Amino acid sequence: MGILYDDVVIIRQAEKEGEPAVITVNCPDKTGLGCDLCRIILFFGLTIVRADVSTDGKWCYIVFWVFGTPKTRWSLLLKRLIAACPSCSSASGISYYRSDSDFQPPKPPDLFLLKFSCHDRKGLLHDVTEVLCELELTIKKVKVSTTPDGKVMDLFFITDTRELLHTKERRDDTIEQLRGILEDAIVTLDIELVGPEISACSQASSLLPTEITEYAFDLELSDSVRSSTLTSESVSITMDNLLSPSHTLVQIICQDHKGLLYDIMRTLKDYNIQISYGRFSKKGRGKCELDLFIMQADGKKIVDPNKQSSLSSRLRMELIRPLRVAVVSRGPDMELMVANPVELSSKGRPLVFYDITLALKMLGICIFSAEIGRHMIGDREWEVYRILLDDGEEVNVPRNKIEEGVWKMLMGWPWE
Repeated sequence: MGILYDDVVIIRQAEKEGEPAVITVNCPDKTGLGCDLCRIILFFGLTIVRADVSTDGKWCYIVFWVFGTPKTRWSLLLKRLIAACPSCSSASGISYYRSDSDFQPPKPPDLFLLKFSCHDRKGLLHDVTEVLCELELTIKKVKVSTTPDGKVMDLFFITDTRELLHTKERRDDTIEQLRGILEDAIVTLDIELVGPEISACSQASSLLPTEITEYAFDLELSDSVRSSTLTSESVSITMDNLLSPSHTLVQIICQDHKGLLYDIMRTLKDYNIQISYGRFSKKGRGKCELDLFIMQADGKKIVDPNKQSSLSSRLRMELIRPLRVAVVSRGPDMELMVANPVELSSKGRPLVFYDITLALKMLGICIFSAEIGRHMIGDREWEVYRILLDDGEEVNVPRNKIEEGVWKMLMGWPWE
C-alpha cells in the first residue's frame, strides 16, 4: 500500500519568527530529482539553510530547511514540487538508476509572443520581468529596442508554467497586471501564440565577441580568473573511497551563494551521478559544508582518477564561477553580458534576467536593448544575456561597479 499522493510533499511553515520552514519530499527516485527540486525552490526565491537526502535508488526521502519571504506562495510551491516528483506508481519496477534519456521526452510547451510598446523609464524592464515571474511565465527569449523618440518596443517569447495562456481568462489577467505596471506609459500590448517558424526568427545572433569567449567562457581556473573579484572564495573538494564499501564520499566546503545547492545538484545530474545519502548545512561567516555519498549510473564507486579529477574540477568551477559577468565596449556604449550554463536537460538557471534588471535598476542604469540566446561554447550550452546599456548623461557608473553590482545580485550577496 503506497503513501497518499498528497503526502508526497509536505510543507510545514515556521511557527516562530526566525525559524525555517521544513519541506519534506517522500517519493520514487530518479536521477536528477534533487536538481529539479532545488531549481523550483530557487525559482520561488527561497533560501536553503540545511538539507538531508537519502535514497535506496528506488525511493527517496529529502528534507529541506528553508527561509521564505512575506511574498512566498507556499501553496503554489507545493503544487510545483509535487509535479516534479515521479508518480508513486512508478516505484514498482523502476530501474535502479535511470538517466533522462531513458524517459520519453515531454511535449515542449506552447510558445507565446508578448509584445508591447510604451514610453521608456528607468526600471521598466525589471518591473515587467517581475510581473512575468509572479505569473509563472518563463522568459525564453527577449528583444528590447529603444526608438529615438524615447519609446521602447519589447518582444518577450514566453511559456506558461500553468499551461493556461491559451485561455482568454489567463491572457486577460496577464494583460491586466502588465497594464497596472505600465500605466499611462503604454501604447500597445498584445499576447499571441506563435509557431516554430517565428521562434526560429527570434534567435539571437550566434556570434559572440572575442572578449567574451576568451574570458567569460574560460573553463580553466587561470590566474586572471582566480584574481578576479567576480568569483567566490576558495573551494575545498575532497573525495574518499575508503570510508564506504559501495560509495564515493565527496566533501565540499565553500562560500555560500544563491542557488548553491542547485549548482551542485545540476552538475551531478549532468554527470549522471546518483546521490545515495547527502547532508548540506550552512555554517558561520557564510560558509557551507556538504557530505555526499555518491555512485555512478552503473552502481559503482568513482575509482578512475581521471573521472574523479574531471568531476572535482567541474564542481570547483561551478562553485567559484556559477555564472559569467562582463561589461565590454561597443564603440561609445557599454554592453553587459551574462552567461548562464544550461543543464543537459536544456533547463537554465531561473530568475537570471530578473536579477540582472533589478541590479541595473538599483544602479540607475537604463537598458537600450537586450536579447537572450543560447550558444554552444566548447562542449557546453550557455544561455547568454546581452544588454546594451544606456546610462544617460547624468549617470556615469564605472564598468567595474556595474559588473560587481550584477554579480552580487546574482550571487545573493549584500551590496556595500
